[in-house]
Amino acid sequence: MAEAADFQGMTPSPARRRFRRTAALLAGAPLLAGLLQLPGAAPADASAHAAAPSTPKAPTAPGAPESPGSGAVDVSVDSMTPSAPTDGDTVTISGKITNEGKQTVTDAKVGLRVGPTLNDRSSIDNAAKRSDSLQGGLGREVGGKYAEEFDKLAPGVSQNFRLSVPVKELDLSSDGVYQLGVALTGRSATQPYAQVLGVERTFLPWQSEAPEEKTKLSFLWPLISTSHLTAETASDEQQTPVFADDKLAEEVAPGGRLEQMLSLGKDLPVTWVIDPDLLASLDAMATKGYSIENPDGGNPIPGSAKNRALAKQYLNALQQAVKGEKVVALPFADPDLASLAHQGKAVGGSLSHLKPATDVAAKTVKSVLHVEPSTDFAWPAEGAVDPSVVDVATSAGADKVIARSDSLRETGGLPYTPTAARPIGGGTTAVVADARLSTAFQGDMTGAEDSTLAVQRFLAQSQMVTLQDPDKQRSVVVAPQRMPTASQAQTMAKALAALDEESWTESDDLIAAAEATPDPKATTQVPGVGAYPARLRKQELPKAAFESVRTTQETLNRFKVILSAPDRVVTPFGRAMDRELSTSWRSRPHEAETYRNSVQRYLTTLTGQVGLIEKTEAKLSGRSATIPITVQNNLVQGVENLTLRLTSTKPTRLKIGEEPGAYEEQPIKVSGGHSQTVKFTTTANANGPVPVVAQLYTEDGTPYGKEIRFDVDVTEITLTVMLVIAGGILLLVLAGFRMYTQRKAAARRAEAEDGENAADDSGDGENGDGPERPDGDPESGPESGPRSDPESGPSASEQPSDPTPDTAPESTDPSGTGERVDR
Repeated sequence: MAEAADFQGMTPSPARRRFRRTAALLAGAPLLAGLLQLPGAAPADASAHAAAPSTPKAPTAPGAPESPGSGAVDVSVDSMTPSAPTDGDTVTISGKITNEGKQTVTDAKVGLRVGPTLNDRSSIDNAAKRSDSLQGGLGREVGGKYAEEFDKLAPGVSQNFRLSVPVKELDLSSDGVYQLGVALTGRSATQPYAQVLGVERTFLPWQSEAPEEKTKLSFLWPLISTSHLTAETASDEQQTPVFADDKLAEEVAPGGRLEQMLSLGKDLPVTWVIDPDLLASLDAMATKGYSIENPDGGNPIPGSAKNRALAKQYLNALQQAVKGEKVVALPFADPDLASLAHQGKAVGGSLSHLKPATDVAAKTVKSVLHVEPSTDFAWPAEGAVDPSVVDVATSAGADKVIARSDSLRETGGLPYTPTAARPIGGGTTAVVADARLSTAFQGDMTGAEDSTLAVQRFLAQSQMVTLQDPDKQRSVVVAPQRMPTASQAQTMAKALAALDEESWTESDDLIAAAEATPDPKATTQVPGVGAYPARLRKQELPKAAFESVRTTQETLNRFKVILSAPDRVVTPFGRAMDRELSTSWRSRPHEAETYRNSVQRYLTTLTGQVGLIEKTEAKLSGRSATIPITVQNNLVQGVENLTLRLTSTKPTRLKIGEEPGAYEEQPIKVSGGHSQTVKFTTTANANGPVPVVAQLYTEDGTPYGKEIRFDVDVTEITLTVMLVIAGGILLLVLAGFRMYTQRKAAARRAEAEDGENAADDSGDGENGDGPERPDGDPESGPESGPRSDPESGPSASEQPSDPTPDTAPESTDPSGTGERVDR
């Protein structure tokens, strides 16, 4: 463990060794004023804290005094090294002086002023509030060769200065926090005598030797971001995620906010506090590829390979940084516990999201970082608690609540800062972070002056904790803002680097701090609901937000039961609902509402992909028929466990199905991208239109999708129509009978005429007209055939009235196109 390195005879941990190597670098170099920042506005809790006991000097309009009693010359302390000097060191302070008056300053001189030691933590607060005031004592001047002179300083002109003074010249007689000032003296035309025209005060913690009982210091190092992933995924096998924007890539890029937190934190003795949603988002970006929502509403835009590589590189570096270190996992997406307590409890089902978010948190951290995290901690926004917040915070299994001392205040009048851990009932431990130390790095830290003053103030407050009771070791926790900017992270790292093994603190971790022996005199009473800060209550998610989440959950519950692969939908939407409850939405109500609406809208779009195809009207001719109804599934996966019900609104006129009742049901199972047509039998008992209703139902009888209504128009066959049809049939029969009789009569006449011709031929032979000659006799000569006169008409045997033979002599020639052929 990291804290073991500070005990005599034990080998320093890897984190401590890295910390020592980094300490000299950070302590010896001033902060750059132009540190890279994450594009876009920082979350509210990362930039301001109205109740903070101490804040950086506020900017003022040019030429105006910064506070009552401030001088005409602004003095800026941009760097102080070392931040916590020891014997033999030389204190170097650099900065800038600016003439904000209307007259030229002559015979200007910049020098150090060493004030008395401060007695308690409140004295540090008061001194910070009047850091540039000319009122009150300025302390002893360290002049001579250690001062820097300027001939003149024209209005609006700035000059840089650099002062280097050996510690022995500062006359630091005893251990403690000294007020150290940089003052400018000079003359002007209206004030021709030397006077102090500007000053800037800071703090110089002095510890001649390490105390026997050091204060244990646990510093939380949060890796938390806003919500970037949407509920939408591609239809491919790996479900490529769709991001709302590409800002996460900017945060993990070199110089980005999260990259700075990682690169600095890996060499510091800190406890990593991680939102698993950040890991899941980066892992999805690195391993699955990703797309970005199209702002114009078209298809998602593929993410770049460069950003995928950045995500992968970041996760690899984070895996190395947390190896062997303490990691605390917040519930997935860092839910807003106070909003749940004050607004969500009134909406059924809101608290049910906490337990799944806690369970998936541990799995996510373990699978991505390969470490076993602690999920025993709950962290309300800015550590503000009341009984309802504590109840909600511990409802999902956490038994330790990270509070803050400006919420769970000391009421017993203790003259010292007690140990952070304290029991608050019900088996719950409140880990009370120190408010002064936790808020020391809020505000804009891009300016070198603000950063330097914040570091010195943090060191002064931490030393004062030890000096309050040097013989009693205590455990103190620092819980900074959830999402520090890059410059805030740089400032925190510089302050921690100054607390080396020779100082008044020793590093500890949050888990050990929570298990420390509580101070029996410390306050354990959780403040009432009325004591919750009004400022924070205004930032909470409204009740409507939880009602929206409930609507989404109910829609998802109805949808998932019909899916053949429900996990492809339940998982992304479950995590999206977790994100809807995130603490990161505080002070961003419009963005929060937009995200909630997008989740519900996309889910509604998916559920609408399964439904009935509209029908306008159906006509039935006769007493019975079938009605087809089509179910369309435009999803990529199949649907099942559905029933299609067709209901007659007038079952006495139109009955559906054969079973008793007004409706009939049939099961539905449709593959992805297909449709299914179901036919229902109907029986009509009367003419006219009958409204019917088709509706899909889930297995538990819940309607699914929109119903369709249409009329079934029943038309019965009337007597007149039947008579007309019968008359037509009779005419066809009579016409056919007549044709039949005519053909029979013609056939009889033909037979009779053939008989008469045969009798005539027989009589001619008997009268001796010629010998009988069988047809085809080979001995018959040319003279044997019947004779004919070419000029005569028909032969004697053929009468003009005889019918023409039905067929011509058989021929082997092909028939013509219109020629009848008998075969």
